[in-house]
Amino acid sequence: MSSHKAADAETDPVSTHVVEREYTIDELARAADTTVRNVRAYQDRGLIPPPERRGRTGYYGSEHLSRLRIIGQMINRGYTLTSIGELLEAWEHGRDIAQVMGLEAAVTSPWTDETGGYFTLPQLVKMFGGKFEPRWLVKASELGILRSEGARFYAPSPRMLRAGAELVKTGIPLDEMLDVVAKLRDNVERAANDMVRLVEHHIFDRFGPGLPPSDEIPALGDAIWRLRPLVEVAVHAEVARAMERAATRHLGDRLAYVLDHLHDHAETESAAPPPADKGPGRKRASSKTASRKKAAAKKRSAAAPAGAARKASAKGRNGR
Repeated sequence: MSSHKAADAETDPVSTHVVEREYTIDELARAADTTVRNVRAYQDRGLIPPPERRGRTGYYGSEHLSRLRIIGQMINRGYTLTSIGELLEAWEHGRDIAQVMGLEAAVTSPWTDETGGYFTLPQLVKMFGGKFEPRWLVKASELGILRSEGARFYAPSPRMLRAGAELVKTGIPLDEMLDVVAKLRDNVERAANDMVRLVEHHIFDRFGPGLPPSDEIPALGDAIWRLRPLVEVAVHAEVARAMERAATRHLGDRLAYVLDHLHDHAETESAAPPPADKGPGRKRASSKTASRKKAAAKKRSAAAPAGAARKASAKGRNGR
């Protein structure tokens, strides 16, 4: 990462920080949507620099990935490998190659630091709580969420896969969820294209179709790096706003019904007379009261003969 990007990441709270990643040749070819054979051919022609060797394994970085993507785009536009090599050589001799490569990295570097992962079918079934149906693989493959590679499946975004697994566990079928993802992707891609066209029109078009002047290249690279986090903030804010409105619109009536039901139930409870207390404490109190009444009755029965005798004795004395 160049020094100006590092400084921005430290001083600007909305600036992005590019996480340096390493790739084996297989991983690099997959990330660049090319083949290992092509990577080796480009390297042999000097179109990309050699990897860093550690033991018997070569490790590539983000600069290799950026260069491969540029080569792929130029091939799609009709350039030959020879003309691409001549253009790269002209850049190196006629311009500050670090500036050009900085702009190249700003445009073509991955916009996420997430690394893809491999999963076997049993692992997928376990991740989805036993609710993963093999027929879902077809639709997931069409959307590029899973890609079959032999006995395993490659997921470019394991985070998305795990999020889907959690939703499936709540009872949402994955195939219906993937239909929503397809619609979301169409909308996001249209918005992304419109956003990049704005950048192209207002920032790049003033330089014409060719390469911008050397002294303008660093500023253009900075503009792209600053665009990245700002776009993410805007997208997240809009998704949050849309989800809030959708939740209120579709679930608000259900919530209101539940609250009304609770309110009506509370009013009914408060209007009803208090029920008789038949708890254990009440039973013990009733038993004690009954025992006291029995004891009092016995005392009255025992006292009755003695009272009668006293009355008779008093009557006899008065007669005398």
